[in-house]
Amino acid sequence: MENFRRLSIAETCRTRLGPACLITSFFLFLAGGIAHATGLEETCRLISNKLASVSLEDCLDGGLLLSGGYSVQGTPLLMKEYPPLERRLPQARVLVIGGVHGDEYSSISIVFKWMRILDIHHSGLFHWVFVPLLNPDGLLRDASTRTNSRGVDLNRNMPSSSWREVGYQRWLDAAKSNPRYYPGPHPMSEPETEFLVNIINSFKPHAIVSVHAPLCLVDHDGPGTPAKALGNLSLRRLGNFPGTLGNYAGVDKGIPVVTLELPSSARLPSSGEISALWQGIVRWLIDNIPVESEPEGMWVETERKELEREFFGK
Repeated sequence: MENFRRLSIAETCRTRLGPACLITSFFLFLAGGIAHATGLEETCRLISNKLASVSLEDCLDGGLLLSGGYSVQGTPLLMKEYPPLERRLPQARVLVIGGVHGDEYSSISIVFKWMRILDIHHSGLFHWVFVPLLNPDGLLRDASTRTNSRGVDLNRNMPSSSWREVGYQRWLDAAKSNPRYYPGPHPMSEPETEFLVNIINSFKPHAIVSVHAPLCLVDHDGPGTPAKALGNLSLRRLGNFPGTLGNYAGVDKGIPVVTLELPSSARLPSSGEISALWQGIVRWLIDNIPVESEPEGMWVETERKELEREFFGK
């Protein structure tokens, strides 16, 4: 079945949709001979056992695939693609990421809920790739952790241009060497980070949506016009910190990065708010993406001590 799916996606891309939609077949190719359905079922079972709001059926029946990427402990990194449809050319490519921090349960669960919405309403307006859980090792510990199994904060490990000069020193100074924010021994030292960088470079998204908790805000890095609000979350800028996804993809690569900080790490928003957040994201994408990555359009926040306190206070 996996071989059939890989062939059909690749064939569809070659014949009518072009190279941009080869992301799923590319990562499935990497998984050849390694990733099997038993790996998917086991991974889904572990996730559903940990998260009450994600059932085994939600995971197994949702069309998630083994990407070929793995965590430090060898847990498969799952992904799902909503490719272009024959009847329309997509407006843009969008990457959605949850579970960068393993102790932010709601950031994973809400991505599963949004995939369920898109299962019904995918119209081909956008070409989507979802990674609902980037940090399975952090989630699946008995006591979930922000960091991965090597104690690295994946959202400080992205290969920003200023990581070596600024990122590590920022951890020492602003975070007081707090292990929750350890950026790793060098940029992109972790397989989970390398996986995400590979997706960004292969899929070439026009926008990235990354979900976190619990600061209750919308943040924006990179070019374009930020959303003033999404659902009940209002825009509050956190600033650009070396090693974060916003700094790497937004500032260095010129891709708009929208970061949602949900109000609670443990509790999902209500069903109505989950829908409102999704509708707000789609509406913002329709109105603002793609954008020209002009330097004058970059969304850069000046560094302030209060921003550092909030950013490193999660």
